Amino acid sequence: MKAITIHGLEDPVWALLKERAKEQGASVNATVKGILEQALGVKRIRQQPHRHDFEEFCGMWSQQEYDEFREATADDRSVNAEDWQ
Repeated sequence: MKAITIHGLEDPVWALLKERAKEQGASVNATVKGILEQALGVKRIRQQPHRHDFEEFCGMWSQQEYDEFREATADDRSVNAEDWQ
């Protein structure tokens, strides 16, 4: 197992880390490890207890629907330099 040191951590970040650690009843070290594991996809984020309550109102696009959307909105993803003159 490796160890790291983080230099130059801003005060607001440190305060948020300490607050989250306190809320979780964990050390700051354990809290940082958990955040890194989740951010890197090593550990799944715990789902909220009511997450599935609204699934019926959410949908997934098929690949065809996604492709159609991307095609219909292609112009919205480009920048016209003349608009910024």
